Amino acid sequence: MITGAAVLGAILVGVVITSATPWPSAMVIRAVFEKGGTATAAETQEYVPDTPLRTMSDIAYADDSPDTTLDVFTPAAAGDRLPAIVWIHGGAWISGSADNVAPYLKILAGGGYTAIALNYSVGPEEVYPTAVHQINTALDYITAHADQLGVDTDRMVLAGDSAGAQLASQLATIVTNPDYAHLLGIQPALTPTQLVGVVLDCGVYDLRAMADLNGLVAWGLKISLWAYTGTKDWSAEYSGATMSTIEFATADFPPTFISGGNGDGLTWLQGIPMAQRLNELGVDVTPLFWPAQHEPALPHEYQFHLHYPEAREALAQTQAFLDRITAG
Repeated sequence: MITGAAVLGAILVGVVITSATPWPSAMVIRAVFEKGGTATAAETQEYVPDTPLRTMSDIAYADDSPDTTLDVFTPAAAGDRLPAIVWIHGGAWISGSADNVAPYLKILAGGGYTAIALNYSVGPEEVYPTAVHQINTALDYITAHADQLGVDTDRMVLAGDSAGAQLASQLATIVTNPDYAHLLGIQPALTPTQLVGVVLDCGVYDLRAMADLNGLVAWGLKISLWAYTGTKDWSAEYSGATMSTIEFATADFPPTFISGGNGDGLTWLQGIPMAQRLNELGVDVTPLFWPAQHEPALPHEYQFHLHYPEAREALAQTQAFLDRITAG
């Protein structure tokens, strides 16, 4: 989670670094993202209610990487399995952790959900589609340990912010489009009936559109994608094509809550086009966007900045969406 100003600051520093690999610039961008993510989590923590929660931390869902862990938050008084929100953190595919979204998930858990924050491997240490396979493995682990984790496996929601929203949309597409799952060589851990909804905040869904960006912010995003995919030509290769879920979503895509801030360029380039595409397919879509002239201009991942009334509205609408799709 990071503001546009912080991203720009990272890029201004990183733009002076030239290299035949993405590593030097990616490390600069990562450092700034990590600082911003920590600060935003601390800010969000102020809004966590006093609801007693049962917390399970650093659970290994696979044994082949130290990155593959998850944290679980569920109401302490709950005696039964609850609908589960599986949240994939953002960080431009090269940074971030479950800790960044933990306070927000505690808020959601307080509403009667088992909220699960996933860690996964980021670039450039690991490259695409490693994270996609890991998240699918996490979903398999969650369903296999549903009693221990307090998860109703017939009422599961995938959610994510920024790069995490891209990954959430990708897993949802894997679950609901067999041809796409075959293309990625993945056996979905969930069935379409188990996945009752998706929450997509400030995500990326069309990599070809990203390739057409210009300017400093575009430079930073392209560096991140180079680091994550392992290729500078991601837009013309397998990674760029298969990450573009706007091309592979079908009418079977789950009910979707999708939002973005009007001060975030990704909203206009990614969020709104994705919402329109899902509407065209006949998917149950709950969009939350603001006019371009709205004041204040809401930044990337505004949802976590709960001092904004608009962020509190987004939270309320997210909770209402979750209540609706998990009812019954």
